[in-house]
Amino acid sequence: MDIYELLLIGLSLSMDAFAISVTNGAAYGGAKKQAFITALAFGLAQGLMPLIGYLLGSGFSHIIASFDHWVAFALLLLIGGKMLRDGLRDLRSKSCAAPHQLDLRTLLGQAVATSIDALAIGVSFAALRVNIVYSASVIAAATFFCCLAGGLIGCRCGRWLQRYAVLAGGIVLILIGIRILLEHLGILA
Repeated sequence: MDIYELLLIGLSLSMDAFAISVTNGAAYGGAKKQAFITALAFGLAQGLMPLIGYLLGSGFSHIIASFDHWVAFALLLLIGGKMLRDGLRDLRSKSCAAPHQLDLRTLLGQAVATSIDALAIGVSFAALRVNIVYSASVIAAATFFCCLAGGLIGCRCGRWLQRYAVLAGGIVLILIGIRILLEHLGILA
């Protein structure tokens, strides 16, 4: 597997994380430091999951594949629901409240939920006998830079949309979770 294929895989895997990075940057009054931390969390998760999948090996792929979409759906639904609740509470308040802080638990939940597909990629890498450390590093780097750009875009847009960004972020997370579930159930192609 060459570098271009790995970059395409990394970029494909990072699209959900990119969308969440944009909404995190906008929703949480993001700063450049926050965009970096978010990108680092998503990059590490996208790099670690193929390693874990590789270690589990192709013998367990049918077990993982049978429930990975449910785990991603549940995590994204819970995190998105919390963001929706916070966003609706903010809209009901008269004042324009200070932006929420992105806590570590929420960030790690987002990172894990968006990287579960990378676990399956790791299992397939085991079957293909690729260099997993190199492959996971390329995927992690692609995700990091993609999410850093997304976080910075969100920071910039957040100044205009801050009041609605938490609400929009919750909706995006829930929609991504629904899409993952529907794709894995074969309802969406």
